[in-house]
Amino acid sequence: MLKESESLLLRIFIGESDKYQGNNLYKYLVEYLRKNHFAGVTVLRGITGFGKASKIRSSDLLEISSDLPVVIEVADTIEKIEELKKVFNKTDILGSALITEEKIKILRYGTE
Repeated sequence: MLKESESLLLRIFIGESDKYQGNNLYKYLVEYLRKNHFAGVTVLRGITGFGKASKIRSSDLLEISSDLPVVIEVADTIEKIEELKKVFNKTDILGSALITEEKIKILRYGTE
């Protein structure tokens, strides 16, 4: 059986070496989102990119970089994503991260 729901997808763009309270930011966010029962989170590691400062971060073989671009994708209901955005607005968790948001339709197959 197929179930559909209107939802939101947040993409959070950070650097691999970004920290929060002494921990890797992406690991902190994944654990926070898991503990708060978000529907789905995926962390993607980029091979090259640049952000606000226009500093290129690359996984070039001649250069060993520990600060590659990272994208955290969070998919959930509109209510859960709005709740998360309020947390981000009240804290300094994300520093100067870039966040994008888009409407999505979540499709679930199975008997759950």
